[in-house]
Amino acid sequence: MKYETAGDPMTGLKWTRKATRKIADELKREGILVSDKWVGCMLKELGYSLQANRKRIALSGNGSLQRRAERDLQFRHICRMREHFARKQEPAISIDTKKKELIGNFKNPGRVWRDQTCDVADHDFPSYASAKIIPHGIYDPITNEGTVSIGLSHDTAAFAVDSICAWWTNYGSQRYPHARRILILADNGGSNGPSNAAWQYHLWHDFCQRNRLKVIVCHYPAGASKWNPIEHRLFSEISKNWAGVPLINLQTALKYIRTTKTETGLKVTATLNRKHYPLKEHVSDELQAQVLIKRYHLFPKLNYTLSPAI
Repeated sequence: MKYETAGDPMTGLKWTRKATRKIADELKREGILVSDKWVGCMLKELGYSLQANRKRIALSGNGSLQRRAERDLQFRHICRMREHFARKQEPAISIDTKKKELIGNFKNPGRVWRDQTCDVADHDFPSYASAKIIPHGIYDPITNEGTVSIGLSHDTAAFAVDSICAWWTNYGSQRYPHARRILILADNGGSNGPSNAAWQYHLWHDFCQRNRLKVIVCHYPAGASKWNPIEHRLFSEISKNWAGVPLINLQTALKYIRTTKTETGLKVTATLNRKHYPLKEHVSDELQAQVLIKRYHLFPKLNYTLSPAI
């Protein structure tokens, strides 16, 4: 046990890397006959406990404390912006793309009460799927409503912006008829990442210009997507609603997204987007120069405002 023991020097808590069964086997070789359950009880009495890995070490190298402070500043800025828009009853939405799902008789993690077993394919090969869906979501924290656009092509900036445009046309403009600006909370990467030139161009050209809206965008720090409201207010609830249910066709996926509800009154709508979106879209310097963008002094890469041309 000497080299298989670790612990916390602050709390005195200890743990062993060996399984109780292996410890029992070694004791048997020494002539001590005990069960693995007895070993577990003795370990608890000695101050041991089952321990899992904890992600607490920042791998940022030199200046990691400074980076943590910067992340905290960005979180505080986002919090202030959300509170400001909520007080003014102005639109503030959280957006992201959910994990892609294969359509077919494949295993879906989770369990559900049934009167008989549900057999699914023994392999989840993409070539066996009838389609692969890309759910792009928009969550409105003020109204507690979510909208999901299911794409069948690729997760691109144009697809993300089309989802926002559809939400505004069908829902947002009716709920906020006097709005002159909108706050968008987005992750730090993917189709709506801050380094994606196509994202900024399409958001300005297709949404900001056409709807004459000023768009304020705040991106979460890298690796902080789980704090984006859409993750724990919408996507997690969708995953729980279809847990253990094979998404055998598109209608099944749409049905379980639309029927996602919570005790706090969450309502979700879903639509299918069959448009094809090519990958690796290039936005020329001329097009980028058209974008009327004003960056904040605080982390200008993560915070900026897009304004329609006069």
